[in-house]
Amino acid sequence: MIAQTQLTEDPLVLQPIQAVSGTVKLPGSKSFSNRVLVLSLLANGVTHVQNLLDSEDVRYMVSALSTLQIPFEENRDQHEITITGCSGKIPVEGARLFLGNAGTAMRSLTAVLAIGKGTFILDGIPRMRQRPIQDLVDGLVQLGVQIKCVEDNRCPPVELTVSGLPGGMAYLNGSISSQYLSAMLMAAPYAQNPVDIIIKDKLVSLPYVQMTLSLMERFGVDVEHENYQKFHIRPGQIYQSPGSVYIEGDASSASYFLGAAAITGTTITVEGCGTESVQGDTQFARVLEKMGTQVEYTPHSIRVTGKTLHGIDVDMNDMPDAAMTLAVVALFADGTTTIRNISNWQLKESERITAVSTELRKLGALVQEGNDYISITPPKKIQSAAIDTYDDHRMAMAFSLAACGEVPITINDPHVVVKTFPGYFDKFSSIISH
Repeated sequence: MIAQTQLTEDPLVLQPIQAVSGTVKLPGSKSFSNRVLVLSLLANGVTHVQNLLDSEDVRYMVSALSTLQIPFEENRDQHEITITGCSGKIPVEGARLFLGNAGTAMRSLTAVLAIGKGTFILDGIPRMRQRPIQDLVDGLVQLGVQIKCVEDNRCPPVELTVSGLPGGMAYLNGSISSQYLSAMLMAAPYAQNPVDIIIKDKLVSLPYVQMTLSLMERFGVDVEHENYQKFHIRPGQIYQSPGSVYIEGDASSASYFLGAAAITGTTITVEGCGTESVQGDTQFARVLEKMGTQVEYTPHSIRVTGKTLHGIDVDMNDMPDAAMTLAVVALFADGTTTIRNISNWQLKESERITAVSTELRKLGALVQEGNDYISITPPKKIQSAAIDTYDDHRMAMAFSLAACGEVPITINDPHVVVKTFPGYFDKFSSIISH
């Protein structure tokens, strides 16, 4: 068993895995956790949050609550936090926030702080300074916000000098990241005037926007929309705490365990997300089903039993994170697997199209890639290799599945999983047999 205390920057060697079995209780969803933290800080009343993910990205968001002087009490051991919301009145007049490489925190807080007063600067690690945010900046400018990218490079750090969010109409690019839209939607109820947001092109990762709207509704705010292309938010709405919120298990994290069962022809159950989940990545099991696996859903769990896998051609725009898992599962399928509509991979924690293609080739796969697709033809036999992780948590977790072959796989810098799933390798080792 791989103990969490061994999780360092040193390479981790995974011995060949023959089978997986058992039940995995999933950690809380990162996307769900950070959205609930934002809505709780904006709400009127006290919100008790349970099953909060304890990871680097969520740590940055909790740290931001402290910097913004939002009262909270936290029990990290129990994965709980109780937040007293500000009813839309940011307590501090200006602040400097450091958000690491937490994209959800950077984008949501950039929009939310537009409702405040003073000068706010949001910054992160060098990779964050390479992740575009200009479309969100442009959208907020159209709503009357004085905001800029400090280095004039379309990326953080960003600086806002604000005295409330005026509101109005904004035309927003939706083809790069749905997080820009989610951020503006969450801030919009506290604008001084109605807010109308029109998507200029195609909206990517729609399930994440649906998650945002569902949570906003749970906190008492109504958003009108026309087929997710035009959104109208009435001013004067105030988020009301629902009292308590239980964070769903992370469906993106579920994909690794489900993928391992599909590859090894064994059975695994994940608990924490199912048919009642608002996360789009719960549909990853359906993708595995198309490849030949047996899938069973309950409202709060998913069970996969592996069968012979066949290559497929699939659009993964709604599941860009789980698409990385699919790329590694494809190593074990008969025939070629093509994953389409993933251009936003290039703007994640790493440039994922290049990163995934490079590491798959190390394992012996024949890979073709383009701006928005990757096509994988598996090797006759997977080669042992040391996988570089590019400071990207999902590279480490997805490529751990390559050890389901006949050779050991080395994961370089396994510590990167702390971003969303610090206990991943410990959890993974608990359900495998060699």
